[in-house]
Amino acid sequence: MIKIFKSIFLFTLLIVGTSATAQTTSSSPYSQFGLGDLKGALLPQTRAMGGISMGYRKPGLYDNINIANPASYSTLILTTFDVGASGDLRRLSNASGKGARQFNSTLSHITFGVPVSKSSALSFGLVPYSDLGYQFKNSAVLDTNNVEYVYGGEGGVSKAYLGYGFKLGKNLSLGFNAGYLFGSLKENRSIDFLDKTTGYDLAAFNSRTQYQHSIGGFSFDLGAQYSANLSDQTKLILGYTANTGNEINSRSDVVTTRYRRNLQGDELAVSDSTYYFKGAKSKINMPLTHTAGFAFEKTNSWLIGADISYSKWSDYSEANVNGGLNDSYGVAVGGQITPDATSISNYWQLVDYRLGLKYDRTFIKISDNDIKQYALTFGFGFPLPSNRSSFYKINLSTEIGKRGTVKNNLVRDNYVNINLGFTLNDKWFQKTYIE
Repeated sequence: MIKIFKSIFLFTLLIVGTSATAQTTSSSPYSQFGLGDLKGALLPQTRAMGGISMGYRKPGLYDNINIANPASYSTLILTTFDVGASGDLRRLSNASGKGARQFNSTLSHITFGVPVSKSSALSFGLVPYSDLGYQFKNSAVLDTNNVEYVYGGEGGVSKAYLGYGFKLGKNLSLGFNAGYLFGSLKENRSIDFLDKTTGYDLAAFNSRTQYQHSIGGFSFDLGAQYSANLSDQTKLILGYTANTGNEINSRSDVVTTRYRRNLQGDELAVSDSTYYFKGAKSKINMPLTHTAGFAFEKTNSWLIGADISYSKWSDYSEANVNGGLNDSYGVAVGGQITPDATSISNYWQLVDYRLGLKYDRTFIKISDNDIKQYALTFGFGFPLPSNRSSFYKINLSTEIGKRGTVKNNLVRDNYVNINLGFTLNDKWFQKTYIE
């Protein structure tokens, strides 16, 4: 009965997780650049610590899937399953005031880790890669006519991956992820004609151009970790990963239509299409990314670490046209503490308490202004009642941050991200022998 329940549970989550990849979970004008807001291959366990992941292996009693560094898969000794959801609360502001709060949520990830031997394991799953979601307007004068330019976008890119990690000797671990990026990005550009007294010009034909980009292509990540024992219970772990930088495919459909609005400003039926082009194929050149870091830990007690990353986004291009993006870099520091992992009488001594900070100079630059991002992160790992072969934990992370500035007519994006994950360790694929 337990095996049947597990099968039904996993099948349902897989279907829901697949459907969730089409949801828009961003509402920031900064998501219009590149492929959108980058989500990062992180689960709540590491998000709560500022995103540190290069030296993260197995600091406690539970196996965890660290997608960001596939070399860490080599520590898995039990089949591990992790599924989660995320919520995003944002409020945009500029020099003239603050906008309304906006909330989005979705199922965020579904991942598996399966031991192959005592020193190697596979991992596979589905995680978000980027989100696109924005809408804003500007007023201007076009040939003596008052017009309103409206810009909007929605969609996202997901990543399905298969990875393998293994130990090479006593201290060194190596690993790789082979991923496939796929998704759809939709963008609109509209011109609405205005009347000086009534608002929208009811007699005018407005124009909208819609772009739909279908994304698909492979990505590859290489990872390494070196673990050195400093004493019987403490160790230092050095980690490094590189995304090899690659080309992915894009197919674009473009259509331009004309339409009118009524007195209330509602859009009427489309009058006609003035331009249509289907299936324009192009290549998107993705940047080379390097990340290095360390973790200093005491087994089943505490961990502290830091990561630094660099991405050559200045090489990003679409159809051989440079995207005008910056090289980006980021720094993350954080850690966790578990007061007493063996406590029997006090549940709160078993909980993981996590805290972190992060800084990013993003790949966006507007009018010579670098768009920077700052965030405070924190979270918890709540163990659940377990049996001899199965272990369960709920991981919660919160990120409070801001991106951009209100200076120079720019927009500041204030946000709160919440991620919830459920981790299961079990012996699903290991045979049980009875003597």
